[in-house]
Amino acid sequence: MTVADYNTCVDTYADGLYRFVLKHIRDKDAARDIVQDTFEKMWRKHEGIETAKSKSYLFTAGYHTLIDYTRRAKKQAPFNEVDFNTHQHTKQYSDIKEVLNAGLEQLPEIQKSVLLLRDYEGYDYAEIGEITGLNESQVKVYIFRARTFLKNYIGKLEVVI
Repeated sequence: MTVADYNTCVDTYADGLYRFVLKHIRDKDAARDIVQDTFEKMWRKHEGIETAKSKSYLFTAGYHTLIDYTRRAKKQAPFNEVDFNTHQHTKQYSDIKEVLNAGLEQLPEIQKSVLLLRDYEGYDYAEIGEITGLNESQVKVYIFRARTFLKNYIGKLEVVI
């Protein structure tokens, strides 16, 4: 795809993509951001995209960007919904590191190893797989199970603090 083809694609499909995204999330500002991110992704790969498939690529990338946005939005609570009275403690201070270390000691050895390699050492899944002799999907499963166990072990942060 040439620069002229890219500009034509922007002129032709920007409004349609915006309507598509806006219909899903009903937030004008977020829809504009998603459309902009989508066109940025397309620009980064414009040399490898065929002009005839530009619309398909654009809407596929827009859909995936939309999914990423909605997943992130589910994890974040709006600021106005936070009740500040529930985020204070009245109990004695407890060291969260001690609680976390106690939880780590209860994990199976392989889960503990992959979790420490990922979260403490910063290795990616492929590197952890090479280190432990596991494939990437096994590494991801063990990390997920370890994090789930620790989340349940620690419970509510208010109980620990």
